Amino acid sequence: MTSIRVAIFASGSGSNARRIMEYFKGHPTIHIDLLISNKTEAGALLHAAECGVPSVSISNAAMRQGDEVLQILDSHQIDVIVLAGFMLLVPSCLIEAYPDRIVNIHPALLPKFGGKGMYGHHVHEAVYQAHESESGITIHLVNARYDEGPILAQFSVPLATTDTADDIERKVRALEIEHYAPTIEEWLVSRQTKSKKPD
Repeated sequence: MTSIRVAIFASGSGSNARRIMEYFKGHPTIHIDLLISNKTEAGALLHAAECGVPSVSISNAAMRQGDEVLQILDSHQIDVIVLAGFMLLVPSCLIEAYPDRIVNIHPALLPKFGGKGMYGHHVHEAVYQAHESESGITIHLVNARYDEGPILAQFSVPLATTDTADDIERKVRALEIEHYAPTIEEWLVSRQTKSKKPD
C-alpha cells in the first residue's frame, strides 16, 4: 500500500502535534515526515526533535507569501498537511496545491464560535460568555475562509453551569488529544481506499 507523507503545521506548545507524531510512529502507511512552525520558540519544534521528525521554522511573512513553504513541502514529497494549533490563515497557494488535503481542528462545535479571531482561549471565553450547555471540537478540511471547510467529524462534551473558560478549555483539550489523530487516520485510510477503487 502506498505511503502517505504528512506535514504538521503548528504555532504553539505542540500538545496536539506531539500526540499525532506519537500516534503514527511505526504506522504501516501514514508517516509524519515534517513539522513546520511560524514561531521559532514554539514548543512543537522541541516535540518534533524528541520524536525524530524533521522540522523547519519559517517567518510569518514567508508563510503568507507561500513559495518557500511549497518548496519545502515539495522537497519532502508531502501529500497531506495537518494543522495542529496553527494560528495563521493558510495562504491560497497552499490551498490550491493541496485541495482537500489540508485538515484542521477547531476547539468548538462549528458553525458556532468560528471565523476570524476565534482561536485558542478566545473561543472558550466566547462559549463561556454564551452560557452554552456543551462545547467540543470540529475536525474539518481547510478552504480559503476561516473554519468553513467541509466537516469530517465533531465530538462534544457537556458543560456544567459552574465551568469557567479554563474548565471548558481543559475539557475540549482532552477531546482533541483523544480524537484528532484517530480521525486523521480514518480520513486518510478512507481516501486511500477510494483512490484504489476501479472506475
